[in-house]
Amino acid sequence: MAEGNTLVSVDYEIFGKVQRVFFRKYTQAEGKKLGLVGWVQNTDRGTVQGQLQGPISKVRSMQEWLEKRGSPKSHIDRANFNNEKVISKLDYSDFQIVK
Repeated sequence: MAEGNTLVSVDYEIFGKVQRVFFRKYTQAEGKKLGLVGWVQNTDRGTVQGQLQGPISKVRSMQEWLEKRGSPKSHIDRANFNNEKVISKLDYSDFQIVK
């Protein structure tokens, strides 16, 4: 198991009422608050997807936020996390909203 400051990367997709409820904006803000980098975007399927990178303890906090909290007007049905891996360096310098 990776420990506290080990850098990890994980892909995510969030299902439910997550578009047109400022989900991407709140996700970006929460990611930045936790010191994570990555990206978030809407999909044509009505979901939100992206990638998180940072210390595993912060990534876990963000995963919980994505699963249980989200933006105030969102309703999350489920969150899928895939392709988790330990990384030696961050691939991004910021947390971006991709259009």
